[in-house]
Amino acid sequence: MIDVLVGGGGPAGLAAAIHAALAGLEAVVVEPRTAPVDKACGEGVMPGGVAALRGLGVEVTGRELRGIRYLDGTARAEASFRGLGGLGIRRTALHAALHRRALALGVRILPGKVGEVHQSADTVTAAGITARWLIAADGLHSPVRRSLGLELPGRPRGRYGLRRHYRAEPWTDFVEVHWSRHGEAYVTPVGDDLVGVAVLSDSRRGYDDHLAGFPALTASLHGPAATEVRGAGPLLQRVRRRVDGRVLLVGDAAGYLDALTGEGVALALASAGAAVRCVAAGQPGAYERAWVRLTRRHRLLTGALLAASRRPGTARLIVPAASRMPLLFSAAVHALQ
Repeated sequence: MIDVLVGGGGPAGLAAAIHAALAGLEAVVVEPRTAPVDKACGEGVMPGGVAALRGLGVEVTGRELRGIRYLDGTARAEASFRGLGGLGIRRTALHAALHRRALALGVRILPGKVGEVHQSADTVTAAGITARWLIAADGLHSPVRRSLGLELPGRPRGRYGLRRHYRAEPWTDFVEVHWSRHGEAYVTPVGDDLVGVAVLSDSRRGYDDHLAGFPALTASLHGPAATEVRGAGPLLQRVRRRVDGRVLLVGDAAGYLDALTGEGVALALASAGAAVRCVAAGQPGAYERAWVRLTRRHRLLTGALLAASRRPGTARLIVPAASRMPLLFSAAVHALQ
């Protein structure tokens, strides 16, 4: 019998499998898509995520990110990361690197979907495979989470994200967050001639309509679009708990607030590591407490910014306030590390 069955072969699932293999556990990943897998995301990996990847022995290359810059009209605020920088890296490149590392460690990656989950006192069976534990890393709209009744009732009212790349020489080594009354646009250099631009908003308008709300940004996008638009949402996913018997939820499947602070990858890697440590110790219940602890700062900071951005009277004050209080803004950016 295998030790850990991982449902979902995205970054969170592959990280969980790598953690398991490094802990001496046999891991099998079930994933219906062929690697590398793309996804709508900002593609800026925060310093904590870069450190986590290195700790897993995952070799990634990308554009070094020096910090975060907020812009709104003529107002701007910026702060550099301390020590280790971030990385702007194409989602496909990140996925391919994790995939290679998992295979090198002997992780089996099988095509398929998890489907129904059946548990006993000592085992869990899904996708025709019986294991001691199932780590569900099947994404924002996790079928495993839904089938186990772990979602909180009510229709999510979260925001939506859209992303496209442009052929352009990066003009910044910061993640730029452009603010408007309609939402935010995130600029991430991911190559010597490639820039990713993601927009977040409550509205489900088309990408070009969203981007038109940022005239200063569109003036910088001289090159042609290099990729199709990818979308995701609603981003808000409320979860009752992250443990059900021998099943643990990690990554986006564990619950999601918003992409505003760009910590998705770092949190996915952290939750995967915490889940594996708990099952290796035979203490799955400890994972719930660990998840709450490792995401607390993110939830507080993201929740505060999200609440402010949704009020027209305060949304346009965020960047001017940050520019007038650089020490406070720097402290917030350093918290992302």
